[in-house]
Amino acid sequence: MTRRRLVLGALACPICLAAGRVLAAEGAHWGYAGAQGPDRWGKLDPAYGACGAGREQSPVDLDGAVAADPPAVVPHLKPVPLRVIHNGHTIQVDGAGGGHTTIGGKAYDLAQFHFHHPSEHRVAGRAFAMEAHLVHRAADGEIAVLGVLIEAGPANPALAAVWVAMPRAAGPEVTTPGMVDPSALVPGGRLWRYAGSLTTPPCTEIVQWAVFQMPVTASADQIATFAALFPDNTRPIQPLGRRFLLRSDG
Repeated sequence: MTRRRLVLGALACPICLAAGRVLAAEGAHWGYAGAQGPDRWGKLDPAYGACGAGREQSPVDLDGAVAADPPAVVPHLKPVPLRVIHNGHTIQVDGAGGGHTTIGGKAYDLAQFHFHHPSEHRVAGRAFAMEAHLVHRAADGEIAVLGVLIEAGPANPALAAVWVAMPRAAGPEVTTPGMVDPSALVPGGRLWRYAGSLTTPPCTEIVQWAVFQMPVTASADQIATFAALFPDNTRPIQPLGRRFLLRSDG
C-alpha cells in the first residue's frame, strides 16, 4: 500500500468479498499457541499466506506517530439486540443493524465487535489489559476497524450486559432479550491511524485502523472473567515497515 493511498484514506480490496468471508477465516484451524500459533498461521493454509508473507500486517506498536489531518472518522452507532458467540478465539457480538462509521464521508456498516486479552496494539511497548475491535465493512468490501484500548479501573457498564450473556465455552450464537449499545464503548477524541490487516487469519491487508488514544476502563473482575476464558488471544506486534502511522484529532 502506498503512502498516497493511506493519506487519502482508501484501501483497495484485492478480491470480491462475499458473505463476510474476510471477517472470519474458513480454512484450517488456528490458535494462539503451539503448532497452530501466530508464527505458524501463514503455513497452516494457503488462504492464510498474508499472515506470513504480508508486509502491512497488524497489530503494530503505536509509538512514534506523526501528527496529521487524515479524513475524519465519525461513528454513528446505535443499540442492537444482544447476540453473542464464543467462537473459540474470542467473544464476539453481532453488530448488524448497529449503525455505521464514516471515514472521509464513506460509510462502513458495523458488522461485529469482539475483544482481546491483553491488548493487541501497544504504545511504546506497553500492553493494555484488553482491547475491543469494532469491525465495519463498506458496500464495496473495504474494512475499517475502530480499536479501543481497555485498562483496569472502574467497571464498564457498556461491557456488563455482554459479560452476563457471554457463553463460557465455544458454541452457537446466544440471543438474549437485552440490548447492547456499541457507541458506549467508543471514547471519542484523538486517534492513531494506519493501514493494516486483520489480526487473525486470513490476515487480509485491506483494513483501515483507527485506534482511540484515550482508553476506557474495565473492572478487575470484568478483566478476570474474560481472561479466564482467553488467557492470551493476541497476535504479536508486527513490523510497521514503510507505512505511515498517523496521529489525528478524529
